[in-house]
Amino acid sequence: TPFERANPDSIDTNRRKRIAKGSGKEMTDINAFMKQFEQMRQMMKMMNKMPMGMMKRFTGM
Repeated sequence: TPFERANPDSIDTNRRKRIAKGSGKEMTDINAFMKQFEQMRQMMKMMNKMPMGMMKRFTGM
């Protein structure tokens, strides 16, 4: 739902079950996706705190 996309932290077990059922996936797939999403979110926060000189080193990756 638009609310869940705007607030991914609101996706609890019941919502994950609904998402899995609606998408034809297993709960393990949804849980893995949510874990990967959270890892990327943390990485973006870390990169946002880096000075620009450090960021230029990552170009071309």
